[in-house]
Amino acid sequence: MDKELQDIIANFDSQGKILVEGLRNSIKIFNYKGTSIAIKSFRVPILINGLIYHYFRKSKARRSFENAKYLIEKGIGTPAPIAFHEEYKFFLLRDSYYVCEHLIPDLVFKDVFGNENKYEMEEILKGLARFTFLLHENGIEFIDHSPGNTLIKKNQNGTYDYFLVDLNRMKFHKSMSFELRMNNFRRLTPSKEMIQIIAKEYALCYNKPYNIVVCEMLKRSEIFYKKFDSKKALKKKFMFWKR
Repeated sequence: MDKELQDIIANFDSQGKILVEGLRNSIKIFNYKGTSIAIKSFRVPILINGLIYHYFRKSKARRSFENAKYLIEKGIGTPAPIAFHEEYKFFLLRDSYYVCEHLIPDLVFKDVFGNENKYEMEEILKGLARFTFLLHENGIEFIDHSPGNTLIKKNQNGTYDYFLVDLNRMKFHKSMSFELRMNNFRRLTPSKEMIQIIAKEYALCYNKPYNIVVCEMLKRSEIFYKKFDSKKALKKKFMFWKR
């Protein structure tokens, strides 16, 4: 990592343009060598995790960087990785950063919800099904395969390119079973209409009967979103009584 990038990271808190300000992590945009880059700052881990990341497990920043390089090797879209940086204090991981290209999408997958242009939505969903199939064929289980983590750019010929972000949680397999593949779709959408379009395209790619694929996708999505809604309701109730 050169001095210019080191200086940018050293001044992360006071400089840069905020892209995402989260409770756990934040992302800022900087100018580096005449190009726009995104730097993700990960929350300082609690004591025990600080030890784990130092001695037993790679940091989220390092995993993000290495996973991005692996995706690109496999021809799978993600903003180009540039570097990662870790800071330790008393043998504990403190601050860590992942640096990559700042890719400006035409939309994020979650933007498809409520899209009035049904034909365009259908093409986006079919493309996402093919993109996920490519992941699975390469044995890549993207744990955070959710509506906010796929960026989409439209090409001049009307097709779409897909780019994954938030890469620190992935599992790599020699091959992926049908059940594991279907489970990987569970967080994408609660919409039955959207799942049916995705399932039809994935079934064609996978050479498996549509009725089997769609039933499994719908079942796993329903289980996930029932739990999600229950947790959301419980949290809302807790916040009400906390007042």
